[in-house]
Amino acid sequence: MERRFGLFKARAASARAEAFPAGEGRRLPPGLRSVAGQVFVLQLVILLLFGAAAVTALVLQSQRASLAEARARSLVGAEAFANAPGTLDAMRSADPSALLQPRAEAARRTSGVDYIVAFSPAGYRWTHPDPHLIGKRVTGTFGEALAGHAHTSTFATPLGQAVDSTVPVLDSHGKVAGLVSVGITVRNVNARVMQELPLLLGAGATALLLATAGSALVSQRLRRQTRGLEPAELRRMYDHHDAVLHAAREGVLIIDEDGGLLLANDEARRLLGLPEHPHGRHIAGLGLGPALTGLLSGLRPVTDQVCEAGERLLAVSVRPTEPYGGPAGSVVTLRDTTELRAVAGKAAVAEHRLRLLYDAMTRIGTSLDVTRTAEELTRFTVPRFADYASVDLVDAILQGGEPVGTMMRRTALTGIHDDHPLYPVGTLIDAGAETPQAIGFGTGEPVLEADLPALTGWQEQDPVSARQILAHGIHSLMVIPLRARGILMGVASFWRSERPEPFEEEDVAVAEELVARAALAVDNARRYTREHTTAVTLQRRLLPRRMPEQSALDVAHRYLPAQAGVGGDWFDVIPLPGARVALVVGDVVGHGLHAAATMGRLRTAVHNFSALDLSPDELLARLDELVSRIDSDEASESGAGVAGATCLYALYDPVAGRVTVAGAGHPGPALVLPDGTASFPTVPVSPPLGLGDGMPVEARELTLPEGSLLVLYTDGLVEDRGRDIDTGLAQLRAALAGAVGRTPEETCADVLGAVLPARPSDDVALLVARTRLLDRDRIAEWDVPADPAAVAPVRAACAHTLESWGLSELGYTTELVLSELITNAIRYGSPPVRVRLLYDRHLICEVSDGSSTAPHVRRAADTDEGGRGLYLVARFTARWGTRYTARGKVIWAEQALHEDRPERAGQTADDLLDQWGDDQWDDSAG
Repeated sequence: MERRFGLFKARAASARAEAFPAGEGRRLPPGLRSVAGQVFVLQLVILLLFGAAAVTALVLQSQRASLAEARARSLVGAEAFANAPGTLDAMRSADPSALLQPRAEAARRTSGVDYIVAFSPAGYRWTHPDPHLIGKRVTGTFGEALAGHAHTSTFATPLGQAVDSTVPVLDSHGKVAGLVSVGITVRNVNARVMQELPLLLGAGATALLLATAGSALVSQRLRRQTRGLEPAELRRMYDHHDAVLHAAREGVLIIDEDGGLLLANDEARRLLGLPEHPHGRHIAGLGLGPALTGLLSGLRPVTDQVCEAGERLLAVSVRPTEPYGGPAGSVVTLRDTTELRAVAGKAAVAEHRLRLLYDAMTRIGTSLDVTRTAEELTRFTVPRFADYASVDLVDAILQGGEPVGTMMRRTALTGIHDDHPLYPVGTLIDAGAETPQAIGFGTGEPVLEADLPALTGWQEQDPVSARQILAHGIHSLMVIPLRARGILMGVASFWRSERPEPFEEEDVAVAEELVARAALAVDNARRYTREHTTAVTLQRRLLPRRMPEQSALDVAHRYLPAQAGVGGDWFDVIPLPGARVALVVGDVVGHGLHAAATMGRLRTAVHNFSALDLSPDELLARLDELVSRIDSDEASESGAGVAGATCLYALYDPVAGRVTVAGAGHPGPALVLPDGTASFPTVPVSPPLGLGDGMPVEARELTLPEGSLLVLYTDGLVEDRGRDIDTGLAQLRAALAGAVGRTPEETCADVLGAVLPARPSDDVALLVARTRLLDRDRIAEWDVPADPAAVAPVRAACAHTLESWGLSELGYTTELVLSELITNAIRYGSPPVRVRLLYDRHLICEVSDGSSTAPHVRRAADTDEGGRGLYLVARFTARWGTRYTARGKVIWAEQALHEDRPERAGQTADDLLDQWGDDQWDDSAG
């Protein structure tokens, strides 16, 4: 192997000789033509370079050592002179120079330094080797020495560049009395280095001679290992090897590590179409394809990799040579496999189609949206399958209905260019009978038009559009019906313009697979759209369409359905007797029709229980019992119950300014006081509806200042997959803290903007209510003794109060109602008896007593002495009823005010009273 690559090097040398003819390049001396001689010269040059570098390094190192020694000597000399006996006294004397100059010069000559200078803190010399400089200011900086620290530096002095050390002389108080500077000039340091230079040069020369002798020995050994082969012998060996290489029927290339071509046999030249003399040229400059060039230039092992080279198909194998003892590079063998092109082409087409169908599984039908699914089909097929693709669906499909008629709407369109003559998205298309789309939709079979210009029938339907399509270069068309579960929903059209090859039967099979998957996804989306539309319609009809009229609260609300579909969140505002208002927020688990229907049932139940005037805790207890009963009845039928629904019920009384709150598994309300303080009042925890197992529900009463904000919400507002409920509550608190002075509508918008997740996974219901108080001058109360004679004074006080309110026209009716209610309370109830009039949107009369027995309306017979009082109350009031309290009951009646009082079919109070005589009226109170 070593000899073989030696031959390759000889061949490379021959190539270089051809590139540089005789007389143009330098010829080496005979002794240096061999490998051994050249190696010897190279080693000698390297040794000379190393020797020079070593001597230079030693000189520099010696210089640095001498300089460091000079710094140390100067510092020691300065310290010694500064601390010598008598130095401090001399500096304090009247003539420091006379005392210090002789001592300094004696010390300088003894120590071998170049100068010893003593100077004052002001910088004026007391001593110097040159007497003329005594009394003059020193050069350089000595600030660090004045600070009490020794300082060594190199700078210019009157004696030249010097290494200088300056040391302060301190008195007993630590004050600087003077300074001593000792220096050694750089000239003396270099002189010492020059004294050592002959020794360094001698050592370097000796090392060079030894290394040269070693290189000579290595060169001699190399000559022995090459066995003294002469060029002629090497040439003969190469010729034999060359004949073998060029006689082989496989192409062989030898490439060095830099991508240069060292050898190419005749077969390689033929297969690759190489020029006459390719040796020595880089692979990238031979005109090969990018793929083949990259394959040949790399050193990665390859076995029989098929690659194109012009019109041929080559099987290429690459093996690196370095692992086998040769120089870095590679050996390449080439085999002509052109006959496999046809087979490989068919395999590539089949692989492309399989890859197309595989990718379609993950990219078509990713959502339950009809339009998006159609767009996914067109985007997936352009440009990998067609230049333009469109989907036309029967219009009813887009609304989730069954296909009716042949009119189709362009639902999706994708093309390689935007300026095309095809119908845009949204166009309602009535395809003519001769068009491929009409034929495909009518027959339910694919339509292939490989040569579209040759088809004339469709051009007659719309000549203008046909000319534009053909002028745009569209030459081939394929129409595939969209059919799923036996329902024909539309057609998908595929067009080719810039791709020259027309559609074939194999393309039809692939398109049918793609469209079949898209059709199934479109049908699923259609069914989902139908169910979603039904659920949305149902939910919209079940939720409040408008807020009822009441004056206790200023209310704003928001409802946002989840992106996953319609859910079961709901809210309600229910006016109650006594000017009170109930706020309700609830949540049913799940989405879809079942959740919407369940929500409607619960909302109706809450309305019915509220009509009974139950307290919040009792109302939720009965609602829990109702849900448990519904679950037990439906568990055996469908298995989808109601258990798990939550509800929050808040009852606000504007007379007392008090709210009573109870919850069943629902987040508690948020409260914002008029000063902007936001909090979450603790509401007793109860299980969700249907899971209470008869446990009592507890409520909490809160007294609210007028103008307070009460915020009820569902968990979809504050909880999401990417955010826990604590974070959501903190965001809600921050949003509500800035609600001072803002209306409930503005607060709703602020809360949703700050707290609502980007893509809510659950419904969101939000109810914001600002509290109001009923004016005290619109409230009248009287305590009534348990004596029938007390009715008349109360009736008179009531008439006076109504006159002050401007409601004197209601006086007679109100007196009649109060007389009946007070008489019943005194006769059949128990003390204490209280009367209260409330002037709100209605005139409200309330009579309370300590008993829990409730009166009932009945129609009295002609012979009955009593039983007509409550009948009169019912006839003369808009509505009446009874509510129970912790200490008895309250019988109330509401009368419409004068501006909205209904007509009673022409009957007046006198007409009704005339039905009984005066003797019967006295006993009718019972």
